[in-house]
Amino acid sequence: MADLTAAAPAAAAAATAASAATLTTADGRPLKAALAAAQARAKRRAFLLVAPLLAFVVLTFIIPIGQMLDRSFHHDGFSANAPAVSAWFAENAQGTEPDEAAYAALAEDFKAMRENRTAGEAGTRVNYTLPETRSLFTKTARNADDLAPPFKEAFLAIDDRWDDAAVWQAMRSSSSAYTADFYLAALDMERAEDGSIRRVEENGRIYIYLFAKTFLVSALITLICLLLAFPVAHLLATLPMAKANLLMILVLLPFWTSLLVRTTSWIVLLQGEGVVNELFIALGLIGAEGRLQMIYNQLGTIIVMTHVLLPFMILPLYSVMRVIPPSYARAARSLGATSWTTFRRIYLPQTLPGIGAGSLLVFILAVGYFITPALVGGADGQLISNLIDFHMKNSNWSMAAALSAMLLAGVLVLYWLYDRLVGIDNLKLG
Repeated sequence: MADLTAAAPAAAAAATAASAATLTTADGRPLKAALAAAQARAKRRAFLLVAPLLAFVVLTFIIPIGQMLDRSFHHDGFSANAPAVSAWFAENAQGTEPDEAAYAALAEDFKAMRENRTAGEAGTRVNYTLPETRSLFTKTARNADDLAPPFKEAFLAIDDRWDDAAVWQAMRSSSSAYTADFYLAALDMERAEDGSIRRVEENGRIYIYLFAKTFLVSALITLICLLLAFPVAHLLATLPMAKANLLMILVLLPFWTSLLVRTTSWIVLLQGEGVVNELFIALGLIGAEGRLQMIYNQLGTIIVMTHVLLPFMILPLYSVMRVIPPSYARAARSLGATSWTTFRRIYLPQTLPGIGAGSLLVFILAVGYFITPALVGGADGQLISNLIDFHMKNSNWSMAAALSAMLLAGVLVLYWLYDRLVGIDNLKLG
């Protein structure tokens, strides 16, 4: 009897499994196969719905970034136009003194460059590594017909710099289509004549300084935006709906105006003869001879960028604050907590997702901002984006790509830190 009782559940389970295996749909198909087909159709439908967005991201984001990274390592301006001397560099170790064969190979390349009119392109690539060498290349190409054995003396007769080890080291660095020289330059480093890597001279250290300045200024702007946006967002979340909507219109109003118009309006306000200085003089805060210099410097950059980016901090904060129940604060006060304790232990922790999202958004936008520092920053208020623009205008795309890649890497590190500290799942953008 006990054996029959123990076997009953197993028999029931077997009967249930057999019954499920024989279940079919209305058209006679097995239920399991029909469910699998329905899930496959749902997945295909979901993929087709997101396919346009996926294609847009790939075409406008993934591929351009891939091309940028490739450009930061790849530049064949010299290697493609000077194959003979590039082959000599490949066959001879670093530090080898250029012999007559090296000069002969270079003469062969210069004759081809003159015929193809590519000396400027080759010289431009070497000029990125060693400035003032492009003119050397174009000068030598114009006199390529005078290059005859002995080739070393022929080159020196054109220009004495052909005996400079730095010139040959720059050509060696340029002889490979793929190089890390642009990243070395972005880190204020260079290759010495013996091939070793060293720091550049003190007066040439501009990239690391601009990177540090960009991140510090962006952090300061983020902090100022947070301090200004927090009370505004709290007011938006606590006001009656009619008044809150009016205030929200004022917050969003800058988005209805061109960024260029807003920036030039600040120039009118902050210049020496502008509205702000005239107001300070009228109030007796400053004298007519003591006008404040608030434009075309770093202060102007900070003021204008804070105004432009402030809504990007207010909106994430508001989206978090408006769902915090007021009863939490009232309960804390009823239990004896002071206003500061209630804010610090009850209200502030619940706003952290909005603080993190707003700070991340404002900081990333500030790091890559270009037009505002260009218009109101002057020489003192320029950021790394303005230097990237400078290299692009001078057709040094590889250097601009290397700087952009390093800026992108810094932003990704910040994004990773945010994910570790706050969690990307807690991102509240409004």
